[in-house]
Amino acid sequence: MPFVHTDRFALSLSLSLSLSLSTLYIKPTSAISVFTFPCKVFPLPSLPCSGSAAPVPPPALSSLCFCYTNPTMVVLENPALEQITLINLHSKPVSFFSGVPVVDLRAPGAAAAVVKACEEFGFFKVVNHGVPADAMARLESEAVQFFSGTQTEKERTAGAAAPYGYGSKRIGANGDVGWVEYLLFQVRSASASDAGRVSSKIEEQGRGPLCSALGEYTAAVGKLACRLLELMAEGLGLPSRDALSRMVGDEESDSVFRLNHYPPCPQLQGMPGCGVTGFGEHTDPQIISLLHSNDTGGLQISLGDGSWVSVPPDQASFFVNVGDSLQVLTNGRFRSVRHRVLANSLKSRVSMIYFGGPPAKQRLAPLPVLMGEGEQSLYREFTWSEYKKSAYKTRLADNRLMQFER
Repeated sequence: MPFVHTDRFALSLSLSLSLSLSTLYIKPTSAISVFTFPCKVFPLPSLPCSGSAAPVPPPALSSLCFCYTNPTMVVLENPALEQITLINLHSKPVSFFSGVPVVDLRAPGAAAAVVKACEEFGFFKVVNHGVPADAMARLESEAVQFFSGTQTEKERTAGAAAPYGYGSKRIGANGDVGWVEYLLFQVRSASASDAGRVSSKIEEQGRGPLCSALGEYTAAVGKLACRLLELMAEGLGLPSRDALSRMVGDEESDSVFRLNHYPPCPQLQGMPGCGVTGFGEHTDPQIISLLHSNDTGGLQISLGDGSWVSVPPDQASFFVNVGDSLQVLTNGRFRSVRHRVLANSLKSRVSMIYFGGPPAKQRLAPLPVLMGEGEQSLYREFTWSEYKKSAYKTRLADNRLMQFER
């Protein structure tokens, strides 16, 4: 078995003969003392200890085992460029967080509870949300069937992501990768051609039930998103209850829906204290995001002190993220939550995320009614189109709002 060793970590890779490992980047604490497999070794540029991304391994990679205390990155150039990096969970163990705010939409005081959660965490769980359980179950079932197909079948069914359609491993065009495959399409847009292309292609391939389930689910969750934004407006004391929701409910709204599948990663069983990133840390650029998943955990959020906590899965509920645009509209009173997903060793995670975005021409700036006397705007005015273009030129973990700050 090829083997690399330093005084602080050991790396062992079992590779099939068909896979050529040509480049290895390592950040050891001392010189490599044993080096016996054919690859190039370079010093690794400064790499944050907490950040990393790991792709679904190609079929030729039969097993992978890391055990380390320093971050490492392996780049596989053949058959395709891949990056495998891990999160070190030894130094700061991550446990399930019992403090996730829960908002019951049937309870009195829901508006105040939503505002409090957005101010303190930028994240909360919604129960008694009104989305039919059968619609949630039907889409989850259709998603499982879709992702169980071969790579060729999935690309034929939905088309390769450009950016809408089926994609795997690569998240965006700027080098971010993850242990994930996905289906992405627009819910509504002034330019509906991309959304129509994906939906039509799925239906043409005999997947009418998937199209039907997507339509039913996104319609219900879109209404829930608007309802939550109306509660926020009420809790904030805005003069118009639809001050926020009308941007997402607009026919020109640039809202997006994403199905994510994080395959099981059995290699993690041999990696105590290590985590493989399914989707790297980031904030959502839109106004609001509503996430539903199966009963497999993996979602983590960053608290105000920068620590990461795991969110217990709840198959019957929705988790809500404040997006960057809502942070701007509230002049930082609501904070967009930084979050990520880690792979599970034995179970697949399937998640469904509705991203409620404004129309492309919508101008975004702090709402004057929310600013106290003498309070300065933290952000300059910009359009959603400008922000979207800027955001998608950055890496996932970047502070995308920085260049729009005053």
